[in-house]
Parts: sequence; structure tokens; C-alpha cells
Amino acid sequence: MLIAPPNFTSPSVRAFFTTKLFVNNHNHVSEAVEREFNITGDKIYLPVQKHTNRIQVLEDDTAKETADAVVTDRKNIFIGVLIADCVPVLLHDNNTGVIGAVHAGWRGTAGRILKETISVMQDRFGSSPDDISIAIGPSIRQCSYEVDEDVKASVQEATGEGDYYRREGNKYYIDLSSANRMQALSMRIPPRNIWQSGECTFCNPDRFYSYRRSKGSNGRQGGFIGIW
Repeated sequence: MLIAPPNFTSPSVRAFFTTKLFVNNHNHVSEAVEREFNITGDKIYLPVQKHTNRIQVLEDDTAKETADAVVTDRKNIFIGVLIADCVPVLLHDNNTGVIGAVHAGWRGTAGRILKETISVMQDRFGSSPDDISIAIGPSIRQCSYEVDEDVKASVQEATGEGDYYRREGNKYYIDLSSANRMQALSMRIPPRNIWQSGECTFCNPDRFYSYRRSKGSNGRQGGFIGIW
């Protein structure tokens, strides 16, 4: 099963988030994407994710690089990120055709990776905030994501005050999805341009892999976008 962001309406854009069921019977999510769209592996680009705030601008060279966001204006290729609780974010400039894919865990969110990706789209490709559509996919939500004060403080410093976290004793419950939405809004992305999934990866074991729920690595879903 694929989740298509309802705010990505251009017929030339293919954008989706995968689920556990979509990946089932495949060794890797990219293999499932190849089969679903009848494409070869060289039409899919996934960076080497290390919880950084590095953004890769994908041009002609498709050698794997360490990055947690990819931006490109290339056509006929999917760019994507893999997650199992972290926040997957897809971006599309409806005017220039530039696309982006972002992997935002707490370190990436604290490093303002989504804001930096929007800045790359603006500075490198001339994107206007009014033209950028953003889709925030399923991730672990506030109901299930307990963190210590240091993590909360790091995300808060990057995001500002908001209802994306709550305190219970010495622990905090934080919603990285909403923190990233707030960061996008701070970059003057219109609220109408942002779609945010309401699903929690931790709370829906039949639909999503969750690193925290499984206490380790047991699979990934992904977010992918391409222009055809």
C-alpha cells in the first residue's frame, strides 16, 4: 500500500510514502518500488543516511553520498529517504519542478534540516515559498516518543515554543512531525501548502515498522518523489 500526499496534484509528480504491507515479500523497500513502477534500480536514489543535516544536490553524478536530504531538478528518477520512526518529508516546487526528500530524526530536526533544504531550493533553484508544497509522512508521534530534556531542548532551540511537546515529570513527549511543520511555516511556506500525516509508526504495527517498538532494526518504510 502506498500513501499519496493529497496536496501533490501535478500530473508530472509521483510522490508517495510506503507502508509495511507495500514492502512485504521484498528484501528492501527500493526493490518494491522498482517492481511497482516497473523501473530499474538506477532510477532510484537513496542517500547514505547518518542523522546529519547535510543536503545533497543531485546532479549528473549518482554516486552514493552521506546526506539526510536530497534536492534535484532531474527528471525520470525517484529520490527518497528510508525511515522507521523518523520523519520523512517530501517537497515539490510547483513552478520550477524542483523536488526534495528529507529524513528528519531528532538530530536532523535540531539541525534544522528541513529549513536548510528549503533554503537550498530557494538559493540554488530560485524557489519561492508560495510555490513549495510539503508532505510530512507517518512517523512516531508525541503519544509514543519519550525523550530526555537534552533532546527536547535541542529541538526546541531549532523550532521555538509550541505544543509539539509535553512534560511528564523528568521526561518529555515530543512530536517531531509537528516540529518540522512549525519549521516549514517559519520559512514562510503557506499552511495550505503543507500536508501532515496523522499516523504514528509506533502505534500501528500492522502498517509500519517502528525502530523504537521493535527495540532495534527490523525494516524500513520510505518516502519517494520524482518528476516524469
